[in-house]
Amino acid sequence: MSELILLIFYCALLGSGVGFLAGLLGIGGGLVIVPILSSILLHFRVLPIEHIVITAIATSLASILFTSTSSALAHHKNGNVPWDIAPWIMVGVALGALLSGFMAAWLPEKAVRMVFAISVMLIALKMMFSGKSQAQKQRNLPNKGVLALLTSLTGGLSAMIGIGGGAVLVPLLTFFSLDMKKAIGCASACGIVIALFGSIGYITSGSDLLALQDGFAGFVYLPALIGIVCTSWFTAPLGAKATHVLPVSTIKKIFAALLFLVATKMLLV
Repeated sequence: MSELILLIFYCALLGSGVGFLAGLLGIGGGLVIVPILSSILLHFRVLPIEHIVITAIATSLASILFTSTSSALAHHKNGNVPWDIAPWIMVGVALGALLSGFMAAWLPEKAVRMVFAISVMLIALKMMFSGKSQAQKQRNLPNKGVLALLTSLTGGLSAMIGIGGGAVLVPLLTFFSLDMKKAIGCASACGIVIALFGSIGYITSGSDLLALQDGFAGFVYLPALIGIVCTSWFTAPLGAKATHVLPVSTIKKIFAALLFLVATKMLLV
């Protein structure tokens, strides 16, 4: 019992940080949750090693359902969610996330780890070099059907690596000249959909492998979920408020450096 309480405490510390990042950058926090939670699960020997990464991804997505809701509400109050295009984006990411979640049990652990690490490095490069050097050319958003198709790909990738989608969706939307704050707000709202449908897939695909009496809902580890959510729900609005104060471009570059470290660790474990 004492080890379980300690595990929840570690997850609560993790949740406090990722909640703030979720609000600030429009990300669900999975880029940080997955590798750190994997280490926590490995340390406490919660389950067989071959299921650790997928469980961390599934638990991350489930926590993002709450974190993104808290973040999206804060962004909505600030008028930063573009509801004219958000429903179409949500449809796309929902389909991609649902399919990705159902495929989880078929993917080898090493393949998931590799996809995660490479995706994180690419996202980090985008964050590192985006900013003042971006082209000034204005690009119009594609029609809503094409937008839904594009975002279904981002939803599938996001669910596969356990993130809310902001790290992929924000660069996509800003590429089409959507205001950064609007893109972050939209990503927060879409994170809810990615997390919901991705979690359904992970819960279903893992229900025959892991038992509820051991603390699992499919691949979602409930004690870790409780620990992360109990703090991230409250820190996400703080991050959303900070978008009006802190230099987000600088924070993105610092965050990109962190992502490189995270990806490297995932490849070396």
